[in-house]
Amino acid sequence: MTPSEFVRLLLDPVRLAVAGDAVAGGSDMKSLANRLGVDERSVAEARGKLLASGLITEQGLDAEMLIAIAQSLPTAPPASATVVEGPWTAEEADILGRFFSGGRLQSIPTHLAKRRVVLERLAQEFEPGLRYEEADVNFRLQLFYPDYAALRRYMVDEAMMSRADGVYWRTGGRHLDDPAPDSAGDEG
Repeated sequence: MTPSEFVRLLLDPVRLAVAGDAVAGGSDMKSLANRLGVDERSVAEARGKLLASGLITEQGLDAEMLIAIAQSLPTAPPASATVVEGPWTAEEADILGRFFSGGRLQSIPTHLAKRRVVLERLAQEFEPGLRYEEADVNFRLQLFYPDYAALRRYMVDEAMMSRADGVYWRTGGRHLDDPAPDSAGDEG
């Protein structure tokens, strides 16, 4: 199970409560349903999904699965988080250096041109031609900044990404191997 699948599975409050109950040793479905204020069928369905996923067993929570999920989580920003390497002019590298620290975005620039540089950098985290579920886009962006929804919205607004039916794909931004733009004729 991937970390994204794990999160999606436990986003449902009843499934989360059933998983928590499994950690605590489990109780009967009727008492759990009463504590949650839902019917027993809802608890049974949630338990069934958790059993089918392998996250819980008849004995309780599967600790080995949790360890495997935890080990698959990134422990540091992605390798490509060296933000100033790549196709950047000296001015763009300076902008990236001011807004990123240790691979993390410290704030979203309010100035449009600076924000566009930051978004171009983030667009490099997505392969052109690949489709991404919204949860995967969120997961990648939250590695850089907590307000991943704002980043995702800005990327769509600035045509770095397109979306349809909950699926996103990269439609803009430079590639790491593209040459830096010629800034000789640029003004401010």
